[in-house]
This record gives sequence, C-alpha cells and structure tokens, in this order.
Amino acid sequence: MICPGREFSARRNVKHTISAAPLLFICFSAAQAQSPVPAGAAACSGCHAPAPLSSPVPPLAGRNPDEIVAAMQDFRSGKREATIMTRIAKGFSDEETRAIAVWLSAQP
Repeated sequence: MICPGREFSARRNVKHTISAAPLLFICFSAAQAQSPVPAGAAACSGCHAPAPLSSPVPPLAGRNPDEIVAAMQDFRSGKREATIMTRIAKGFSDEETRAIAVWLSAQP
C-alpha cells in the first residue's frame, strides 16, 4: 500500500536531485581539471619560469610531455650533461617523471 504523503515526498526528492545534477557535474568537472600537483613538480618553477627569461633554463609549461620525459631520461643516463639536472633527474622514477611532464604540459 502506497501512502500519498510518501509518493509526494519521492517526487519532491527526484525534483531536487534533478535540480542538483548540473551543479554536481560542474563541481566534479572543476575538481578533475585542477588535478593535484605531482610530487616534485612545484620545485621545477624555481628555475624554469613560466615565460622565457634571459636565461639558458627553458620554460616547461605547455611543452610536449614526451620532450620533457626524453630530456629527463637523457639527464638521468648522463647522455645530456648539466650541473644540476643530472642530479635532479636521478631522484625521480619513470612514473614520477611522466606525471610531472604531463602536469607541466597542461600548465599555461
């Protein structure tokens, strides 16, 4: 037996759920777009400024992640020499390097 009060309540709950759906979608989308900064990635901006400066250190924001990964692998193996990057690159695994590269490529 269905109670008339419950039927109305169920309709009202559906109405509120449908009304809240777009808001939940927007919040979820914003949370996904602002992915967390991978460990170690924030330190890159100390030397790699977002815009080109009169420095030999290139900006990394917006670069192709494959280029960043290749450079880090070359630094790690010694194929590409540098005073600091050789030591920094050795501190990251392949997975960490890829995560940082992908995050940096998404930065403006």
